Amino acid sequence: MPGLDWRVAALASGSFLGISYVLCIVGDLLLGHDMFRAWMAFFPGFIWLTWSSFLLGLVQAFLYGVYAALVFVPLYNFFCIRVPQTNSENSVSKQRR
Repeated sequence: MPGLDWRVAALASGSFLGISYVLCIVGDLLLGHDMFRAWMAFFPGFIWLTWSSFLLGLVQAFLYGVYAALVFVPLYNFFCIRVPQTNSENSVSKQRR
């Protein structure tokens, strides 16, 4: 059984966190900027709100997603090999007999 491709997972999770970051910034701008304290804690160098700090936060959010994939994918592939797989079709057909 093939495992997960770390490159695909890294791009997906990095994009997910990047999009989430942008949505949170937009929400802060529309609803009041209470989240900026969290961004300053999560993203070193982030200052509310300049273009350079916005782009820095976006890059850092993407890299956090890449890091998560680089940790998750090898663990997933490791356990995927070692945990016995069950075939759900076989188990259903055996139950009907």
